[in-house]
Amino acid sequence: MSDEIYMRRALELAQLGSGYTSPNPMVGCVIVHEGHIIGEGWHKQYGGPHAEVNAVAAVEDKSLLPKSCVYVTLEPCSHYGKTPPCADLLIQHGVKDVVICNTDPNPLVAGRGIKKLFDSGAQVKVGVLEEEGLEVNKRFFTFHTQKRPFILLKWAETADGFIAAANYQQQQISGKLAQRLVHKWRAEEQAIMVGSRTALYDNPRLNTRLWHGHNPLRLVIDKQLLLPAHLHLLDGSQPTVVYNFKRQDEQENLTFVQLQEQEPVLPQIMRDLHQRNILSVMVEGGTFLLESLLQENFWDEALVFKSLHSTLLAGVKAPSMVYGQLHNIQTIGPDQLLHYIRH
Repeated sequence: MSDEIYMRRALELAQLGSGYTSPNPMVGCVIVHEGHIIGEGWHKQYGGPHAEVNAVAAVEDKSLLPKSCVYVTLEPCSHYGKTPPCADLLIQHGVKDVVICNTDPNPLVAGRGIKKLFDSGAQVKVGVLEEEGLEVNKRFFTFHTQKRPFILLKWAETADGFIAAANYQQQQISGKLAQRLVHKWRAEEQAIMVGSRTALYDNPRLNTRLWHGHNPLRLVIDKQLLLPAHLHLLDGSQPTVVYNFKRQDEQENLTFVQLQEQEPVLPQIMRDLHQRNILSVMVEGGTFLLESLLQENFWDEALVFKSLHSTLLAGVKAPSMVYGQLHNIQTIGPDQLLHYIRH
């Protein structure tokens, strides 16, 4: 039970890095000596010190480390990346007892950190709260195991199941609280994607102006490059990738990626995003893109705001969710938030 208590604290710490660590995972670390926490830390931002480094630095009396147990949510790294190996750091401080939530699927680690600790004479326990750890780092695990980003779908639909009017004219379906929540989600994902019709008729900025946090990389699919240059997505205000069949070049904050017309589009995009180290993408429309991702099984979760009051009677139908399982329902102001997960 004590292992679970300390690991749960480490998982809580890990999530403080949400939105800042990608493409690295979120990691938390707790150091315990004779039943007392003497140091804790988390990976605060990409390129910065890892959780173990911050936790060790927080220990005032380093002589206690060889007699302490280190709880860490992900296998300590064993390679030189942006920072030195964390497994080496623990070994240097004489740590002999390490409890790990999840092994690291990254081929650069993948058990090597655990082996280093074992070889140093440390006792290593793996798999404490493993499922909870997988949930915390589901983006990281999806990226490394499926070779594509974690895909989160999001849309709003009326009480009668429409996502837009027949003429695609922009219409606010969800309430203000839902809008603010969407901007929070944007800050937590590395990229955000829309199709050309949404870009044209909604002219979205796809930024986080209603929430603190970084603006995501913007992605738009414009196969024939028909979108007018005055749209917000093409204004160069934040990094944007345009997937198309016509050109391959790069301008300031605007990258054109040419796809092969004879090949399916979505697998090509997934490969490109994987090569760019994009761990997660939120897709905000339109219906054709959302349906395509659902049908081709390129998705992981869907967040759907359903208005309890607004109706359209006719228009563009919202995507069908026969592909997923309803996980839970919340009330967000005047709306319902339906959370689906892939079968």
